[in-house]
Amino acid sequence: MDSKKLALLCRELADNKKAEDIVVLDVRKLSSVTDYFVIAAGTSQPHLRAIIEEIHSKLRDDHDLRPLRLDGYSSGTWAVLDYFDVIVHVMHTETRQRYDLEGLWGDAKALKPKAPASSPARRRAKTA
Repeated sequence: MDSKKLALLCRELADNKKAEDIVVLDVRKLSSVTDYFVIAAGTSQPHLRAIIEEIHSKLRDDHDLRPLRLDGYSSGTWAVLDYFDVIVHVMHTETRQRYDLEGLWGDAKALKPKAPASSPARRRAKTA
């Protein structure tokens, strides 16, 4: 699976567990370490664990992908899943605001989510 597709899948899996403010940053031109950051927020430690478990288990079970590293899962307010070309950051809302990864990587292009199939923009496009 290419890195962009993996990053978008991670965004979708985080959304499955109601992660907040999910952002995918394309850092290919800015970093030699990875291609994409996926950043998502959760409201509590159980919420963070649910988001992380969804991403980890679905990628493992459905795509035979395992992170090179999983750090911060058991405790804390920031967990990282490192899939080499995609690094997923799942943070408590306050931690995310404090560290402001989007600001630190402000030159990175954010990938826009697709409009839902039932959105007015999609309906207009289909009828045009």
